[in-house]
Amino acid sequence: MKTTFCALALVFLTSACSSLLPRSHSESTSFASFAQAREAIEQLVPMKSDKSMLEKNGFNPATHPNTKILTHSDVVRLFVPTTLLKRDDLDPGILACLQAGDACHGMEIVGARIDRVRTGNFLADFSNFHRRTETTGWRFNALILFVNDLVVHRSWGGQPSINEVEVTRNPLGPLQDAGPSLLSIK
Repeated sequence: MKTTFCALALVFLTSACSSLLPRSHSESTSFASFAQAREAIEQLVPMKSDKSMLEKNGFNPATHPNTKILTHSDVVRLFVPTTLLKRDDLDPGILACLQAGDACHGMEIVGARIDRVRTGNFLADFSNFHRRTETTGWRFNALILFVNDLVVHRSWGGQPSINEVEVTRNPLGPLQDAGPSLLSIK
């Protein structure tokens, strides 16, 4: 009986049972896709849309995660012209916001949906000989400026598609990191 259990355990551990490998999912937005977040921002028309339109599109700063409220001072730090960028080079909405003083404020929105899955052989991964991690998803960011409740500027960016593979090979397996820790023992 004990031999049978050990044999089953050995077969189980040496199989490529990737379902035992770690997986992680992080989501920091209420939008299902990059395109959906982009469309919500693009529906805002500078000098015509207001905060209520923003909230109808799913960006309520009180409930949407990772939304930073920008003060006039924050906006000034972002857009004060440098020697390379002249005031005339700025978007008219940005200029309107800078000139509005305390009536100017903004929102910086960051959202993402990221999945990390370790794939491959469980035993090689568990014993630290070979690990393969696949990362997929998207990241989105947007900047919206207001004068009072009127949207005067909006812009967006990010990574519509993330597809990364990280492969780590350790020829010594679990002993790979033992060297530095042995050298630090006095």
